[in-house]
Amino acid sequence: MTTLSIYQVDAFATRTFEGNPAAVIPLSEWLDDSILQKIAEENNLSETAFFVKSGEHIDLRWFTPLEEVDLCGHATLATAHVLYQHLGFQQQQVRFQTRSGKLVVTRHDNSFSMDFPATKPQIVTAPVALLNGLRNVTPKQVIAGFDYIVELGSEQELIDLIPDFAAWHELDRRGVVVTAKGEDTDFVSRCFYPKLRVNEDPVTGSAHCQLTPYWAEKLDKTQLTAKQLSTRGGELTCHLRGERVILEGRAVDYMRGEITIGTA
Repeated sequence: MTTLSIYQVDAFATRTFEGNPAAVIPLSEWLDDSILQKIAEENNLSETAFFVKSGEHIDLRWFTPLEEVDLCGHATLATAHVLYQHLGFQQQQVRFQTRSGKLVVTRHDNSFSMDFPATKPQIVTAPVALLNGLRNVTPKQVIAGFDYIVELGSEQELIDLIPDFAAWHELDRRGVVVTAKGEDTDFVSRCFYPKLRVNEDPVTGSAHCQLTPYWAEKLDKTQLTAKQLSTRGGELTCHLRGERVILEGRAVDYMRGEITIGTA
């Protein structure tokens, strides 16, 4: 029988019940991938992060309830929070080794900044399935990075959007990010990942690795304020620095516990 510590953290939040919840599970060594996937499915959160300390860096992996993913911002932020808040990490920066390469998280007084790779989306022809999922909404532009990104004409149009998730199960990319120019922030967004059993993600750091270069070029600025307009909501500050995006946010504890694997 194996017992593991688990922390549930609200990331990109200043109080509980905001932002995006992630589970964080420290490991002394890697378990079989099938066990990691079963834990993530049991947690039923958009992401569960697992990490193992390895010399000068920390190996970090992220799992949705359905599969492992290449990049996740909010679970990285949650992991950094757990390291500092609960596990006695003292250095100013955490260096994670991931499927997306090295990611560096820097601790500030009340927040963290995360150094992620920028992805510059390209204009594409909208697939029929993407348009079907938008129902009767007409996009201003459709571009693609590792998600399809749809720009709408206004923030209100984004708020009113009710997608057809069944149509988006047919898409060949991770998910759909819908965005618009913000009314009191530089840009707003909503993020949908029905293929990963996450119909709408509350706050999605990785999506902003695509949105930041896009809006930086449109608005001719490299520091932007962003808001994700999910039910829980969340706010980010985004900096474009060449081929990197710096995302700033805070995190708060929701729950601590233990997982028991196997039988006595």
